[in-house]
Amino acid sequence: MSKPKFVYVTFIRATPEKVWEAITSSDLTEKYWFGYRVSAEGKPGDRITAMSPAGQKAHDDPILESDPPRRLVYGWKPLYKDVPNERASRVTFELKSIKGQTRLTVTHDDFDEGSRIFEMISSGWPAVLSSLKSFLETGQGLEPTWVEEEKPWLK
Repeated sequence: MSKPKFVYVTFIRATPEKVWEAITSSDLTEKYWFGYRVSAEGKPGDRITAMSPAGQKAHDDPILESDPPRRLVYGWKPLYKDVPNERASRVTFELKSIKGQTRLTVTHDDFDEGSRIFEMISSGWPAVLSSLKSFLETGQGLEPTWVEEEKPWLK
């Protein structure tokens, strides 16, 4: 059995600089990441942090690569008590300018075989990235589509 890998590609009507700002600035992530404040500003060795809408620290992971506005790579290990205790995985954002748009490719990989977190992110990333696209193109992110009772780690 091979290790799971999640890949999502979307095209956004915005410059790579605008997309980069949206994925690294906590003031902007809060507007499309369903109230989460994610800060990924920094260089390799700095930290990416995420705070839930309730003020709970959701992530505190190392930035592995940062090449604005082209590539961002960081570790990913949720801190919620109800999430399986698995080793950190890896998230890679790749941005490429094409005809006035940005092709955004998000790859989340380096999971263990049988990862339960992989199942969770496979529904979470499409919601977040769709909301990012809507936010950058219309000024408004999307409402979350999950029911909180179905996702106890969001509390």
